[in-house]
Formats: sequence, C-alpha cells, structure tokens
Amino acid sequence: MAEFLLPKKSRVQKGRTHAAAEGAQRRKVFKIYRWDPDAGGNPRLDSYEIDMDKCGPMVLDALIYIKNEVDPTLTFRRSCREGICGSCAMNIGGTNTLACTRASADIPGQIAVYPLPHMEVKKDLVPDMKHFYAQYASIKPWLQSQTPAPPDRERLQSKPDREKLDGLYECILCACCSTSCPSYWWNSDRYLGPAILLQAYRWIVDSRDEHTGERLDELEDPFRLYRCHTIMNCTNTCPKGLNPARAIAEIKKLMVVRTI
Repeated sequence: MAEFLLPKKSRVQKGRTHAAAEGAQRRKVFKIYRWDPDAGGNPRLDSYEIDMDKCGPMVLDALIYIKNEVDPTLTFRRSCREGICGSCAMNIGGTNTLACTRASADIPGQIAVYPLPHMEVKKDLVPDMKHFYAQYASIKPWLQSQTPAPPDRERLQSKPDREKLDGLYECILCACCSTSCPSYWWNSDRYLGPAILLQAYRWIVDSRDEHTGERLDELEDPFRLYRCHTIMNCTNTCPKGLNPARAIAEIKKLMVVRTI
C-alpha cells in the first residue's frame, strides 16, 4: 500500500490570536498563513480580528491595516490596488484571486488567506514566481517579424485582426489560473500552464507576428501544451474574466489545421 507523507515541518499549526480593540462594532476574523524561513519552524495560521470600520472594503485593505496597525511582520506583495499589476494574487476563501478586487463583505464568516497553492513560499503570503516567469520568457513574448517596420508609422492591423487579441492582452500574469490547475500542480516542470499558454496564443494570433510556425513548433510537445485536460479551473478563477482554456483549445486546433 502506498504511503504519502508531508515534507518535514510542512504541517500548518495553530498560530497566534489578535483580538479587535474593545468597542469594535463590525468585527471580521482573518485567518492568515504565516511562515518565516529564518525561524525554521512549521507554518502557522494566525487569527486577526479587526474592526472593519477602520479599514477599506477589500481584503487587501484589511491586510494593509493588519500590517500597519496590528502586526508589522506580516509579509505580502501589493502594488497598484486596481487589479492591474497582479502582485496581490493569493488564495482567499478557497479561491485564487486578487486581494485588491475581492471584497471582504462578499465572503461569509471568517476569511482564510493563503499564498497561491503549489508554489514554493518565500515568506507568509509571498510565493516564489521565478519558475513562472522563466516559463513566460520561454515563449518569447514579443513581436517577431522579418519585415522591417515602416519608417513613418506603426505596424497597422485591421479592426478584425485587432479584435482577435481581445480577451488575451488583458492578462496580468497574476498566476491565479495556473496555480488553480491540477495538471500544472503535478507537471509544472514541463507543462507551461494556462497563463503562459494564453500569452503564447496572444502572439500566435497576432497578425503582425511572422513567427507563427516557430511558435507552434515550440509548443508541439506532449507536456508543454497537451497536459491540459480542460478541467476549466483556470477560466473559473481568473480575476480578469478571461478564458485561458479557450486559448489552449485554439492552439490545439491550429496544431491540427497545419497538418492537414
């Protein structure tokens, strides 16, 4: 019989409790994953009860309030606060999303906040994104063309060609979709994952790009592309409302079409 064990010191333990100040009217409890690599202990789940009248409506507002007013050791990424940069991607209430666009009031009861799943954790809510970004670089996410650019104007597109990029260029590389995909969990060393494949399709379908064949050649692999089993977690969790599963299906169609 197979026996599976968690890695040493990986079991999450009960952490510290921080109560709201006396007299708080609108109380909300945030259970937040904490792990400090310098401390060398197990990760823990700290409980923070805060007065929602003292912070903004989004989960990110609560995290900033906790860091500024309750526990300055809490570590997380954030930047734009407008759902543009993707820095504050994390697992909130069991769903990968952006802390800056997820309203605390939309989550009933206590709110559990974890880093993005199945990524190495640098500290607390900060995942290690090096591998994800290396995969992004591998698809050469820039315009490749042999034809020189016009000296007096931009490279133009027709309106229908430009519309093909809608639903693709909006991706902010937050990794919510890739880290919600079971295929990516188990094969992230070789499978590119939903976010990177959506970005690859964005360049494949760009009428100004002249390396479509080479781009498809790079993806023609049992793992890089074909580990997608259309589970649809990626599309369901995307905080920007994009459809990575559709982009992956379109790449597979192009693979078939070019062999006919």
